[in-house]
Amino acid sequence: MDDDDWPPDPLNERPRVSASRRAYEHVKQQILDGTLEGTELLSEGDIAQELGVSRTPVRTAFGQLESEGYLKLYPKRGAIVTPIAPREAEEVIETRWMIERYALEQASPALGAELGQLAEVGDEQDFIEADRAFHRALVASTGNAILLSLYDTLRDRQRRMLRVSTRTDERKATIVAEHRELAAAVAAGQDATEILRRHLDGALAALRGR
Repeated sequence: MDDDDWPPDPLNERPRVSASRRAYEHVKQQILDGTLEGTELLSEGDIAQELGVSRTPVRTAFGQLESEGYLKLYPKRGAIVTPIAPREAEEVIETRWMIERYALEQASPALGAELGQLAEVGDEQDFIEADRAFHRALVASTGNAILLSLYDTLRDRQRRMLRVSTRTDERKATIVAEHRELAAAVAAGQDATEILRRHLDGALAALRGR
């Protein structure tokens, strides 16, 4: 089978996905969900065997992931997941602060009810996705498509950072409580920027291990 013919589709009913793209998405997803955390060397051969492809597309995928800052390559040995750099964490949090603070300044009390519902995380709900839905709803409420698109470019970085910063039940409970507090302030027409700043500062401190 050609590495570029995946998944098999003899009737040509589905768009073809290249093997390198498949390898890229496979490894990146494992990095984002915390399955791969940099504790062991990743082998091109192992990934290739796991996916049923040759090593060449895996090598291409590794190169792309290195260019995006997710992997560090070691020639003829493999690759290791790159830890979240302190500077990267700071830049993501500050970008979120600028975007979400603007969204709060534009928010109407009616948004508070929606945020209040999103603040309630059920037992079967993925916490990372619930957190993202809450903050994305805030940004989406501006009606600014360009701003929302910019915010969405942070999605993968936010997912990875949240996996690191929400490993304890205590931290998760703090986030939920702050979401509720933020939603209540918006519903009451109050200035919620101090709550947001505290919320984001807490996320950065958790990433720093404090």
